[in-house]
Amino acid sequence: MAIERVAVVGAGVMGHGIALSYALAGLEVRLTDVADGALARGVAALERDLALLVEEGLVHSGDAAAARGRVVPSLDLGEVVPGAELVTECVPESLPLKHEMLARLEGLAGSGTVIASNTSTLPLGEIAARAREPARVMLTHFFNPAHLVPLVEVLPHASTPPGVLAEVLALLRRTGKRPVLLRKECPGFIANRLQVALAREAFALLEAGVASAEDIEAAVTEGPGFRWSFIGPFETADLGGLDTWEKVIGNLAPHLSRAEEPPEPLRAAVRRGDLGAKTGRGILPPSGKSPEDRIRERDRALIHLLRGKSRAGGAAPASGPVTILP
Repeated sequence: MAIERVAVVGAGVMGHGIALSYALAGLEVRLTDVADGALARGVAALERDLALLVEEGLVHSGDAAAARGRVVPSLDLGEVVPGAELVTECVPESLPLKHEMLARLEGLAGSGTVIASNTSTLPLGEIAARAREPARVMLTHFFNPAHLVPLVEVLPHASTPPGVLAEVLALLRRTGKRPVLLRKECPGFIANRLQVALAREAFALLEAGVASAEDIEAAVTEGPGFRWSFIGPFETADLGGLDTWEKVIGNLAPHLSRAEEPPEPLRAAVRRGDLGAKTGRGILPPSGKSPEDRIRERDRALIHLLRGKSRAGGAAPASGPVTILP
């Protein structure tokens, strides 16, 4: 049976975007947070994201209004969880907090309700260790901004029935997402491991004085990153020739960073209190734009990319009642 009613616990950066993804696909969504201010900020962010989708022509205004109407905010967890067929937990990355919330959710949810954590770093085995019914606990890791980035990493508990997993995967596909199923648990899952590997090498190049931060950034966005949205590392190797890539990796692997600690340029910035958008100064020179403006620019670019991928057949647009305009 298809999942039709969901609850999202935590209305922050990830939670409100996940709620929006479900609402755009036609699901009834209950959204909650611990504080009135946090919930209000989450709803306001959701409404801004919807307005941008309409402004950029990705969603009809009527569909956007209908999606907003399907999101019901509430501060009462006991009002949000009962009746939900899937609960997505987006509380901060703290194992004690996850355990506390999971206990509350299990006490409120029906016996068949799936409880999915959006954790990006904590092992599912540790999150579910204290669960009364670990079979219904799984991981669905969305990427920021959750309403635009297609990828969702999925890791079921070892005891999760195949039918339950199939329902969750079908739901994610219904929202236009591309679920990626992990066959076994590993630290960082897939995408964050790949991101950190690239970041480690980028910082190593910066520390060695090979190029400026701006040029290293451009080497990614204007080079490999330009094509990575359509072909990944394996197809890149296939198209380039596996014999060639055997030589490339063999020649370069001995020279790549093997650091097991955060790179010094990163640690130095943190020591100085330069925390990026949080403080107005980071690794790159200040752009002169507010973090909010840069986020909007990023989201507009991602919207254009989504449209381009849809036209090229590289991504499935959201299904359900939402119409993505050409």
